[in-house]
Amino acid sequence: MALREDFLWGGAIAAHQAEGAWQEGGKGVSCTDVETAGDNVTGAPRRLTDGVLPGEDYPNHVGVDFYHHYKEDVKLFAEMGFKCFRTSIAWTRIFPRGDEDKPNEEGLKFYDDLFDECHKYGIEPVITLSHFEMPWALAKEYGGFTNRSAIDMFVKFAKVCFERYQHKVKYWMTFNEINNQADVNQHNLIQEGAVLLKEGDDAEYLMYLSAHYELVASALAVKAAHDINPDLQVGCMIGMNAVYPASPKPEDVMNALGAMHQKYWYVEVHARGHYPQHILRKFERKGYDFITEEDKVALAAGKVDYIGFSYYMSFATEYHGHNEKTFDYIPEDFVRNTYLKASDWGWQIDPLGLRWALNWFYDRFELPMMIVENGFGAFDKKEADGTVNDQYRIDYLRSHIQAIKDAVDYDGVDLLGYTMWSPIDIVSASTGEYDKRYGFIYVNYNNAHEGDFSRSKKKSFDWYKKVIATNGEDLSD
Repeated sequence: MALREDFLWGGAIAAHQAEGAWQEGGKGVSCTDVETAGDNVTGAPRRLTDGVLPGEDYPNHVGVDFYHHYKEDVKLFAEMGFKCFRTSIAWTRIFPRGDEDKPNEEGLKFYDDLFDECHKYGIEPVITLSHFEMPWALAKEYGGFTNRSAIDMFVKFAKVCFERYQHKVKYWMTFNEINNQADVNQHNLIQEGAVLLKEGDDAEYLMYLSAHYELVASALAVKAAHDINPDLQVGCMIGMNAVYPASPKPEDVMNALGAMHQKYWYVEVHARGHYPQHILRKFERKGYDFITEEDKVALAAGKVDYIGFSYYMSFATEYHGHNEKTFDYIPEDFVRNTYLKASDWGWQIDPLGLRWALNWFYDRFELPMMIVENGFGAFDKKEADGTVNDQYRIDYLRSHIQAIKDAVDYDGVDLLGYTMWSPIDIVSASTGEYDKRYGFIYVNYNNAHEGDFSRSKKKSFDWYKKVIATNGEDLSD
């Protein structure tokens, strides 16, 4: 069997990592606009500052200037043969603070022009509504999704987008990697407590509370999209990293089950319209009581049409004597999988894990799927003649695409498309670096903010072009 004839080959970026132009077109300040650069070499993390402060380095202000280069970039995507292009709508281009009554027309017009440019080449936009781009005013003044009023603000934003672009965008996703808040230390909306948490706050409670409000907002948005235009397809977006037991020891197996429960209950709510029992029991143990009867109705009425997910790596976990009865997720129990190699950033390379993930989703939910992020970040070297020999990226993508084909062929999963991350070099979300490069297209800009943003093709550009042209049949160099 082959991939479907209408398989959606393409690439994916996020507005805040690519667009730049952070103060143009009436755009407001987002949470990512107050996030500093990090450094993989020194291990310095990204930080969230209390507003935009002088002397700090905010790479998302610049991105790779996609805002002004999008026509050139979309033309390059078309040259590769893209069938689709995934990006996000910057919430603050449409509602600069999040609480306005009327949207910003200049921001809406930018995405009109971008989507028109895609359709000019027969490229289908695949659009995420919220890709870590919450308005800073909504986070700072309202508490973000720890405040139930954020639900209405998000749904208002979603409805404006659905109504405006319903004839230009068929495939949508609500919240990018919503399950990143499975660990309070990774909670992207509370932003690791740097600013928004106050002394005495229960960070874990607020993590679950905001996740619940996001899930309700997502369900209401799905329902609104179907009411506006029944042809719209709205999915969730899950950060998927398979969690294996470190050994056949039963405690390790249960530890892996506990980690999977903690990291992926979000998709259960998205796809089934209700909470799984294991998370409800956890809420009971902790005394958390924030799910209303009205919320349950909304969740049941707003189930997603498909499952979008990212996949970069897998994890392994070893039981260390904690949580004997509950086997609750303990990040410190994660161990290195000695069977796998890793990237320069320590991300374990596991193509077979992608096939496992596809089966895990399909066995449970029997919904169409779309792999909307999968890629290889590396220190690319540009040679004197301007070329970039990124054979390592080709090798990574080839092995993962082969795993996709095997999942379709041998296992019968229903896969709509594949948008690798990212077709063009952009700012890394995890470290805020430019030098962590993913693209088929090299952008002449670096961590020191040197360069002219000129674009050039890497070796992988022509390889991916051939993959698309043969619908994945020819993966050779």
